Amino acid sequence: MKFSLFAHMERQRDNQSHTELYENFVALCQLADEGGMRAIWTGEHHGMEFTIAPNPFITITDLARQTKNVKLGTGTIIAPFWHPIKLAGEAAMTDLVTNGRLELGIARGAYSYEYERLMPGMDAWQAGLRMRETTPLLRKLWLGDVAHEGEFYQFPSTTSSPKPIQKDGPPIWIAARNPNSHEFAVHGGFNVQVTPLWQGIDEIELLMQRFNDACESSDGPRPKIMLLHHTYVSKNSADTDIAAVELSRFYNYFSAWFQNKREVTLGHIDPLSQEELDANKMMSAENMKRDLTIGTAKEVIDQIKRYEDLGYDEYSMWLDSGMSYERKRDSLERFINDVMPAFS
Repeated sequence: MKFSLFAHMERQRDNQSHTELYENFVALCQLADEGGMRAIWTGEHHGMEFTIAPNPFITITDLARQTKNVKLGTGTIIAPFWHPIKLAGEAAMTDLVTNGRLELGIARGAYSYEYERLMPGMDAWQAGLRMRETTPLLRKLWLGDVAHEGEFYQFPSTTSSPKPIQKDGPPIWIAARNPNSHEFAVHGGFNVQVTPLWQGIDEIELLMQRFNDACESSDGPRPKIMLLHHTYVSKNSADTDIAAVELSRFYNYFSAWFQNKREVTLGHIDPLSQEELDANKMMSAENMKRDLTIGTAKEVIDQIKRYEDLGYDEYSMWLDSGMSYERKRDSLERFINDVMPAFS
């Protein structure tokens, strides 16, 4: 089992400085690098203080100068917001600048809020179709000249300039949930990243089964599969309880952004009342303790051992949570020092 970190800047209050938030984000990434994690993943989002990540290539380029060994991945690029030629070129340039450390995670996107603003009229179905048209073109553009006449993109013979350092280009990971997306990824020779949210081990097992089914129907080599999951390594049971409450609040806001029904001002969604938080039983603190990877080091080890036994190749620690920098840092340190050695 390999380990990685998934993190962004996240701003909860107007009095938080973006400069300080970025410094804290970099410090967490440096801790992951020094602690021996395989990769750091950071994504793409727009107009949201909840997740601040307008262009992961910029972030990755800076992280390459502030870390030494860790791979640097987009987790994930929102494919429909990029023309294939532009995405191929910027990814190749990032691979060049990072000396071959780039890994490219790609998804269709999740928030209608972003679709409305960047691609008005586009829905999740069309976003998925655009992602499926774009992704296979990247390797072709990295390798040489290619002309394309597709449903969404048409262009005459073109190549990526520059070319990536890595042979055949950076590894590509597809964010997959349903059986069709697993088949698209596996049959295309792409790695798979899955993100179970609040259905616990049942969803983790189901996503692995979909991946296995796709592998069985493919003639190519078996790609890698990464499990991305909210993780908190606590000092004791009382600390676990605090983390469960914090993650319950995070998921309430995550759900509100996803539903896209509340007003947004200066990148902040209208606050949820305590009554609204309490009424959402699906995302209660009790369910967070049951369904997420949180607990003492021993409890987290036992949970990840189950994921390893299912066949996951990489476990990515999702750090976004609305917690303070200090609580994130302490949990990450415990993960590195007390959890990872159990998988050496």
